[in-house]
Formats: sequence, structure tokens, C-alpha cells
Amino acid sequence: MRLIDTHAHLDFDDYNQDREEVFNRARKIGVDKIVNIGADLEGSRRAVKLAEKYGDVYASVGIHPHEADTVNEKSLAELKILASSPKVKAIGECGLDFYYDNSPRKIQKEAFKKQLNLALELKLPVVIHSREAAAETLEILDQTADFAQNLIFHCYAYGLEEIEEIIKRDYYVAFGGLITFNSAQPIRDALKKMPLNRILLETDAPYLTPAPHRGKRNEPAYLEHIVNKAAEIKQISAEKMGEITTENAERIYNF
Repeated sequence: MRLIDTHAHLDFDDYNQDREEVFNRARKIGVDKIVNIGADLEGSRRAVKLAEKYGDVYASVGIHPHEADTVNEKSLAELKILASSPKVKAIGECGLDFYYDNSPRKIQKEAFKKQLNLALELKLPVVIHSREAAAETLEILDQTADFAQNLIFHCYAYGLEEIEEIIKRDYYVAFGGLITFNSAQPIRDALKKMPLNRILLETDAPYLTPAPHRGKRNEPAYLEHIVNKAAEIKQISAEKMGEITTENAERIYNF
């Protein structure tokens, strides 16, 4: 089975001692591409370096809402330069996080809009982080441009009402380890409703480790548990789920 981890953070220090082994374990279970996601300017630099070092690793560049106050003309200009690498496949992760509110909401919204405009300028898809801010995220997207078929809601953590709005707009949605958590029935219900041709799989490593490895550092090799659970929810084989989600990832990321 061939799989793509559409969202990981393997540039983090968590992997400094065994990064090569992490990649090798992923390859052994069929992960043949990994998109390493930038979450701030320094992380975006590291993501590009990692992608340029490994043939099966790609990158996105962007600034997470927690760091929204660092989005300015200078940082946007550097993101644009980083995005010129052929290994960069998206802008993000960017968006809104009203759960932690690490940055003022007004500043988050402005930073989000600026990165959406950068994605439009560069004709790249966008990787969205949205937590406790579904309505506000969709409102900004609706006001900015038509991102249908060119946008990923990463690490989906909402329920049925929100997924229906996302389906209307034809966005992609990435599901991760949360679907294996006992407390995550609303997310599983959302996945069940989601059209197969808009589903992506991700680990968000090192975060959100799926069962049966909860409590450990996450890594792309654990994508096998996510594809198995997703297949069970959609009542298809794991092989079929892997095939469909791989095709979806190749389509949006233009591999």
C-alpha cells in the first residue's frame, strides 16, 4: 500500500536523534511522500532544507496563528523566496486558533488574510489550521477568493455541522490520529460524511499520536493506524483508502 503523510513536522528537535530511522520506518510501511509543514519563519526554513535533502520529502511554508504577530512585509517576502523552491508545494499552516488565543484575534485574522493572498499570488494550495474558529475561518475564506479544490483543512477537529459547510465549498480535509481517540466520535461522524475524493490523511507528527501508540512521539510510520481506522469508518478496505487518499494528495499538492 502506498501512502502520503500530508502533514508532519519532522524538522522539530524531537527527531534530532533518529530522523533517518523515522524516515526508514515510514518507507517500510508504504509512506512514499511526506509533506513537512512550516509553522513559523524558522520552521519554514528548516522545512525547505529538509525537503531539499530528501527526495521523498516536500515542504509547505507559512506562519501558524500562534505566531501571527510575526507576519509582516519582511516575513512575507521571505516566505515568497522560500516558496520558490520546487520542493515547496503549499502555503501554511496558517489560519485561526481561538482555543489558545496565543495571538490577538484581530492580528490572527490579518495574518491569515495576508498568507491567503500570498498563496493566490503564487498559485499554491493553502494548509489551514482552524481551532474553535470554524465560522470565522470560513468567513475569511469566502471573502478572499474561491479556494475550492485548492485548500486543506488540516487536522480536522470539528463535527458534522462544520463538515457540511466545508463540503459545500469543495475543500479537502485531512484527518489524523484524532479519529482513533475514544472521545472523537464527532470527528469520525464528519469523516463518514466526507466525500472520498476530498479526504487526506496526516499524522501531524510529533503531535496527536494515534492509538495504540498514544503517549508516545508521533511519526509518519503510524499513518498505517490512521488509514486502517479511516477505512473502517468509510467501510472500505485499507488498500482502497490508501489508494484514494494518495491520489487526492498527489492532486492537490501537484506531485
